[in-house]
Amino acid sequence: MKILMIAPQPFLEERGAPFAIYHHIKALLYMGHTVDLVTYHIGKPVDLPGLRILRIPAIPGLHQVKVGPSMAKFPLDLLVFLFALWRLCISRYDCLHTHEEAGAMGILLSALFGRKHLYYMHSDLSQQIVSSEFTHNPWLIRIVEIVQKWIVQKAHAVIAICPDIEGTARSMTSKTPIYMIENSAVDESLPAPSQAEIALTRQELGLGTGPVLVYTGTLETYQGIERLIRSIPAVHKMFPDATYVLVGGQNAQIERLYAQAKELGVHHVIRFVGQHPLAEMPKYMALADILLSPRSKGTNTPLKLYTYLHSGKPILATEIYSQTQVLSPDIALLVPPTAEGLSQGAIELLSDPQQAKVLGEKGRLFAEEHYSWRVFLKKSMAVQEEFAANLQLTAA
Repeated sequence: MKILMIAPQPFLEERGAPFAIYHHIKALLYMGHTVDLVTYHIGKPVDLPGLRILRIPAIPGLHQVKVGPSMAKFPLDLLVFLFALWRLCISRYDCLHTHEEAGAMGILLSALFGRKHLYYMHSDLSQQIVSSEFTHNPWLIRIVEIVQKWIVQKAHAVIAICPDIEGTARSMTSKTPIYMIENSAVDESLPAPSQAEIALTRQELGLGTGPVLVYTGTLETYQGIERLIRSIPAVHKMFPDATYVLVGGQNAQIERLYAQAKELGVHHVIRFVGQHPLAEMPKYMALADILLSPRSKGTNTPLKLYTYLHSGKPILATEIYSQTQVLSPDIALLVPPTAEGLSQGAIELLSDPQQAKVLGEKGRLFAEEHYSWRVFLKKSMAVQEEFAANLQLTAA
């Protein structure tokens, strides 16, 4: 099939939704489809045979877009819609695939051009605007709830990325086919770093010989990073040679969190390394004695968990629903979503390296069975074959 995909995201950028979109595109290309992707002007180039990235015109002064809803998305999404409309006017596509809020665009374009529409539901949009603290206006939240339900009901099929999102989608419709395809590790196909490369990185970051606790991902408020920083003094008291490495985030976020760490007197045991390309993620994973996911709210599963599990390193995570959809006490140490819980968990794992090793190995085996690229591809092929079959039936 020739697919027009609409993704209102910076593509590619090192964060959850763009990574998930990348994996879904790879699966489609593996099946022999071609994809024209309409997306923002922001993002790193991607070289995948069969993928053509169609970027909207640049908006002067707009060089980055924060995670989640923002005012910047309004003009960007309008341009995305107009660009997708233009593409459908000048080229023939077999179907539409859309992500996140582009689902609303897909419903309109599907009706205008008579194309089947597959919607990838990465999150509940109404919950996303609350958890990102974009607004607490009940009227606006209600409008977004109505739009989300409309998208799910009018799409010809929906792919949900975790059990909670699947349940939310099913609660909105009894007619639309709903599928669940959980994400896979983002770095599974990347080569492991050499011992020399790991040693050099330790030296460059000034990590010494003590244990290293690593977080990767955005530094948005719902990630719980402020609580993580408040947990560090207690850990530092017990393990003064332990160092925290936080990978990701924008400069303003890093400055704010560094100021918090300085007030607590632990800024010297934290390394804020900022955003790094995907190719460097195995290196930072290899540094870790413990991988951290201190998320404080939300229900959709963090993409990082699949990569964490694949690494074979022990995971310390908060025991909230977004994480327990994937993690259990058998494969991770789950703690209350508080600074005290995070500090006690870190101290427990650092005090018992054997327990940490067992958790990491169990997590790796679990990921191989449930969340590997092989499993992701198998599920994707089954869904796309059924969707394509429905297209052919409709055409006939």
